[in-house]
Amino acid sequence: MPWSITVGRIAGTAVRIHVTFLLLLAWIGWASWRTGGSDAAVGGIAFILLLFGCVLAHEFGHILMARRYGIATPDVTLLPIGGVAMLERMPDKPREQLMVALAGPAVNVVIAAVLLLFLGASADSAKVSEGVGQLHDPNVSLVERLASANIFLVVFNLIPAFPMDGGRVLNALLAMRMDKSRAMAIAARTGQVMALLFGFVGLVWGNPVLVLIAVFVYIAAAAEAESSGLEDVTRTLFVSDAMETRFAVAPIDATLADAVDILLATPQHEFPIVDAFGKSAGLLTRDGLIKALRESGPMAPVTEALQAPAPSVRRSDKLHVALKEMNRTRAPAISVVDEAGVVVGLLTMQNIAEMMMVRAAQPDWKFRRSGAWG
Repeated sequence: MPWSITVGRIAGTAVRIHVTFLLLLAWIGWASWRTGGSDAAVGGIAFILLLFGCVLAHEFGHILMARRYGIATPDVTLLPIGGVAMLERMPDKPREQLMVALAGPAVNVVIAAVLLLFLGASADSAKVSEGVGQLHDPNVSLVERLASANIFLVVFNLIPAFPMDGGRVLNALLAMRMDKSRAMAIAARTGQVMALLFGFVGLVWGNPVLVLIAVFVYIAAAAEAESSGLEDVTRTLFVSDAMETRFAVAPIDATLADAVDILLATPQHEFPIVDAFGKSAGLLTRDGLIKALRESGPMAPVTEALQAPAPSVRRSDKLHVALKEMNRTRAPAISVVDEAGVVVGLLTMQNIAEMMMVRAAQPDWKFRRSGAWG
């Protein structure tokens, strides 16, 4: 994610902090200092750091459960609104989806239980039960506020609306009893209804934060539905149905200046780099080319600007396989090769988007395995 700083790695997953999170810390410290001096500022920052430690633990609940099903997570990013774990993919089986979705809130349940156990008889049940309303009250102990925050995280995340865990739980439960597409459609529509409810309550109560959450949830639910629809369609198609067959390549012995000529002569932003036998040696992107030009100059070999890793798929592969590979490696494009490994096509998200637009305009359109549609 842009504007993120890597602060370390946990169990093979990079932990990143978005710069806006640092701004949040600065704002909390300043606001607390204005109301209560340096002690309040330290206490406010400490609470936020501990709270986001709980959020990070929540995300690692998802990450470790997904890892049990063979799904890696390259990184997790902390934002002011929470954490985002970048799973390579979601599990295919509804039961696995359910377990991954529930693993995060389960971590917060455990944390809250441990904190309440630690408090024991000294816990003020009224203050803990009031939850989020006491999070910034300096008269409430830090442990009680953390317990309240974790209870709130459990309840909030289990709301049946994407992108909260509750939306994924609902989708997984529905998918156990009906077609995956129908389950996603119902779960996404439920999320949008919940978003409208949030927005209405926010307007009635004059709470702009709740209105913003409503907008965010509505958009996220729509995006989930669209993403699921795309995956369902691509399962019925082949790579050859969407790949570009008229494309430029750059030889492996080319210079960056040669690559610039190719960039300016074509509408492409990504170029396969091929060896003398036409086999893929990597992928050159426009951004990688510009960066290499600044650092090494035009006469440097094109290999200095290659993107790594450079995935490839066969034209006979299902299109959803190529999409998963592009998401896994975060590659903007992917080379399509034949049985001998020779590059015969290029697949980009733009190709797939154009194909989807054609299908939407002509639902009965028939595709040819030649690599073009017509």
